[in-house]
Amino acid sequence: MISVTPRISIDEAEIQEDFIRASGPGGQNVNKLSTAVQLRFDVRLSPNLPDGVRERLERLAGRRMTKDGILVITAQRHRTQDRNRQDARERLVDLIRQAADPPTIRRPTRPTFASKRRRLDAKSRRSSLKDQRGPSRDDG
Repeated sequence: MISVTPRISIDEAEIQEDFIRASGPGGQNVNKLSTAVQLRFDVRLSPNLPDGVRERLERLAGRRMTKDGILVITAQRHRTQDRNRQDARERLVDLIRQAADPPTIRRPTRPTFASKRRRLDAKSRRSSLKDQRGPSRDDG
């Protein structure tokens, strides 16, 4: 079991890992070895995720989520298979932790009396400045 939060743990059997060849520079190591990891986690069928976490995780995953509800994380930052595997699992755990943290609701506040006063004073100053730019009223 992989511990995500005190309440949420994921069974390692729910995670499928495929090893693929990494793209980009790296010489013969890249051409010969399959060091990149493609981690797959079925979000919709996981019994260990509460419904709220599941919904937020689907929203957070974005393009990494397939239409079938499978989260795909590709890790190829490191040269070794083991390190890429750890990296992919850490990224999965971080994503689930983000989803487990409920969003804080913003409570709108009202402007203070002093801020209203400052705004109105600035408006009247600006208005009088613009009034002074026009033609004089005595010439009319």
